Amino acid sequence: MGSESYDKALSYLYDLQKYGIKFGLSSTSNLLARLGNPQVNLKAIHVAGTNGKGSTAAMLSAILTRMGMQVGLYTSPHLVKFNERFRINDQDVDDRGIMDVFLQVREVVDDREPPTFFEMTTAMAFSLFAERGVEWAILEVGMGGRLDATNVIHPQVTIINNVAFDHQEFLGFTLGRIAREKAGIIKQGVPLITAVKQPAALAVIKERCLALNAPCYRVGQQIKVRFRGKGCFSYKGPKWRLENVQLPLAGRHQLLNGATALGALEVLEHLGQLHSTSAQIQEGLRKTRWPGRLEWFSENPPILLDGAHNSAGIVSLCRALQEEYTFKRLIIVLGIMADKDLRGMLHKLAFLADHIILTRPRYERAAEPESLREMAGEFVSRIELVRSVRQALKRAMGLATSEDLIVVTGSLYFIGEVKEIKEEQV
Repeated sequence: MGSESYDKALSYLYDLQKYGIKFGLSSTSNLLARLGNPQVNLKAIHVAGTNGKGSTAAMLSAILTRMGMQVGLYTSPHLVKFNERFRINDQDVDDRGIMDVFLQVREVVDDREPPTFFEMTTAMAFSLFAERGVEWAILEVGMGGRLDATNVIHPQVTIINNVAFDHQEFLGFTLGRIAREKAGIIKQGVPLITAVKQPAALAVIKERCLALNAPCYRVGQQIKVRFRGKGCFSYKGPKWRLENVQLPLAGRHQLLNGATALGALEVLEHLGQLHSTSAQIQEGLRKTRWPGRLEWFSENPPILLDGAHNSAGIVSLCRALQEEYTFKRLIIVLGIMADKDLRGMLHKLAFLADHIILTRPRYERAAEPESLREMAGEFVSRIELVRSVRQALKRAMGLATSEDLIVVTGSLYFIGEVKEIKEEQV
């Protein structure tokens, strides 16, 4: 396989983005039918939620891999390389594997019914996992749930991490409506694990579970987590008791995601779907890696990357900065998508930051820094504009001392661009 062929395959896939976001399952179902429905015999864990679903999925993958299972993980978006979307036993699928499955799926595409980018990659994931003999497929919802391309699966357990405002133009402008879309992944008789707390959202989820006779396990009720300090928690489920569980992912919100993942595994064990040991669980969580979420980018000066891509993510980031990090001055480099709560996110960060550098990621949906600066209001004196991402990083590094902290945040696409720059050496 030549690199030119692989690049052409990626160009074809990225060109499918011109079809935008298409809600509905018919196109994906038709595509999979022409592939022989590779998803039918997969045992799956389906993960939805506004934030944290990727981290939770990564934890599940790490634990199941340590249990000796053949595990497939499908997530989005990728940060640097397209291959990151497809993992087998915690390893990115190589270019050859991607090319092979691309050709299989491309061969059955009906150009009269062209798939979207996400529909195509979802079909690739199912085909790849079936071909590799995956025992457990862990699938992260792309957006929403009910009409997401991944929702053609009939899983053994479902997870809804949380519900918050994001993608309202697609999912609805109230928490109840957003919850209804996410609750669409709940299936007849299939257990659900959720950490949702808001009454309006929780009511929708409980109603859906009741209608489908789907057992509902709630973090804070049947599943309890107690924070034991930085990166450490205890877990208490219906039967499991785990003390001093260590997790390398920073932020208290990740401990909650960890408890949610453990709840799913405990339910699966209760159903006789798997058997785990405490040592396997502990090791899996210790070995979990999920880049771009409170990830150290540099030590001198200290630079932290966090893909806090919506208001709820920014709240978690701000809480982590206050609780888990020490610094003399906080310098923020912000690159964000235009369809977010720009004013709210900017103001939350500005309350903590001593200096904010606004820049523009190369992604087409990125917000213009000039527009952000107009929204800064009382904080405008602490803000400057540097349109080039590379130059914005250099500017931040020039301002910071070893006692300061630089945080690069605002969008996962932005974080991916910054990581690419690191590979080229800033």
